Amino acid sequence: MLEIFKAGGLLMLPLFLCSVIAIAIIAERFWSLQSKRIAPPELMTQIWQWLRYDQVDKNRIAALQKDSPLGQILAAGLINRTCTRDITKEGIEDIGRHVTLSLERNLNTLGTIAAITPLLGLLGTVIGMIKVFAVITTEGVGNPETLAGGISEALITTAAGLVIAIPSLIFYRFFRGKISQLVVDMEEQALKLIELLHGDRDYDPDEEQAK
Repeated sequence: MLEIFKAGGLLMLPLFLCSVIAIAIIAERFWSLQSKRIAPPELMTQIWQWLRYDQVDKNRIAALQKDSPLGQILAAGLINRTCTRDITKEGIEDIGRHVTLSLERNLNTLGTIAAITPLLGLLGTVIGMIKVFAVITTEGVGNPETLAGGISEALITTAAGLVIAIPSLIFYRFFRGKISQLVVDMEEQALKLIELLHGDRDYDPDEEQAK
């Protein structure tokens, strides 16, 4: 493996750094974007109990904000529970935008890696072929070892760029889709809270658990 790395030339170093960053982002996003960490299913039942027994206070709201991203959104609704429906909704939407941005953390970097690593590999290909033609110009085609070195460098960097880019793009799309689903789920929970706070519906915890 080390010999292949050396044979790929100087561009193997930025490609290696890109691969390390991509792996770190993928591992971190897998950990952070677990559904139970983003939107714990028991939160709405807990809030319903607080409201039913008039137990909503600053300490519980603060604890809810620290609980999860969904907790931050629902806490915004509880903070504005005595306001009009529109103000409650605006408060939730404002926090929701910040939560969505936090869920997308590092995804732009992963997408950038997926985009630039094939270009780095292509650049390595061009450099390798330049070396091949430089050898042909100065020495002719009588030195196959030197020619093979340039061709090898070209192929290795291209392969390395694709090996990094393909899984990076796959996981970038995967996490985008997962975040979209999580946002939809949190919007549904926020809407239920708004309707609950303003008397538009009754909350049935047994029905929620059945879902």
